[in-house]
Amino acid sequence: MNPGQGCVLLVHAHPDDESINNGVTMAACAEAGDRVTLVTCTLGEEGEVIPPELAHLAAGRDDALGPHRAGELAAALRALGVTDHRFLGGRGRWRDSGMMGLPSNDGAEAFWRAEVDEAAAALAEIIDEVRPQVLITYRPDGGYGHPDHIQAHRVALRGAELAASRGGHRVSRTLFTCVPAPVAEERLARLRAAGGGRFPGVAALGDVPGVVPEERVALAVAGTAAQAAAKAAAMAAHATQIEVDAGGEVFALSNGLAQPLWATEYYELAAGDPVPAGAGDIFAGLEVPC
Repeated sequence: MNPGQGCVLLVHAHPDDESINNGVTMAACAEAGDRVTLVTCTLGEEGEVIPPELAHLAAGRDDALGPHRAGELAAALRALGVTDHRFLGGRGRWRDSGMMGLPSNDGAEAFWRAEVDEAAAALAEIIDEVRPQVLITYRPDGGYGHPDHIQAHRVALRGAELAASRGGHRVSRTLFTCVPAPVAEERLARLRAAGGGRFPGVAALGDVPGVVPEERVALAVAGTAAQAAAKAAAMAAHATQIEVDAGGEVFALSNGLAQPLWATEYYELAAGDPVPAGAGDIFAGLEVPC
């Protein structure tokens, strides 16, 4: 990694997305002394709950999952060494919309229904405040089609545009989280050969968010053993949503299907300054400090 003093802003839809997608990157940046700001767009109120003893938190029962997940997120960020976290528009401003096609998509406060410019204006204020060189978010399809992930993508790009167009801060580089298809296929094949470990099945390639052709990958951040362990601990902190295998290399969501826990995280260049060939640092080729 770099010698420190870079600034990165990550925009995610729900608590747990940051740890699954970017836990190694966040831990590496924090360790290097870079400034890491995470913006989460909802509390994740519509998520499915894995532990039976916490099933009452779900939206269809006590509807208390959001505050609980905020606590899980705080624990995850402690594991990653990240101290600057914001809920977009303030805690609870927009609600988790649920999976595509569900009635919860149409709720008055659903993030999917948010006016993009309103949400982006709130993000632009954060961009002007923290002045990130690098912005990280999802690909246009949100990685796997969740409406809040798609909306987070739209809001992140529009927020950066608004900040720059009104004379505020210009983000130097925007990255999309991704996974190269050959790497995903190889890791899933290994999991199938191992029988999925303690999980009852193995995810299909289409279940892995952000899979892209290998040539689309501009950057790979390879975590150290300590950074990979921090990511595993952060993911385990999201206990309502994620089960992490004891070895820290495999996890499953509520569907119980094993997926690789990525100790190397991959990025596609979406906009801004190019990434030098072979770079393993999100700030490579950019001026630091911010």
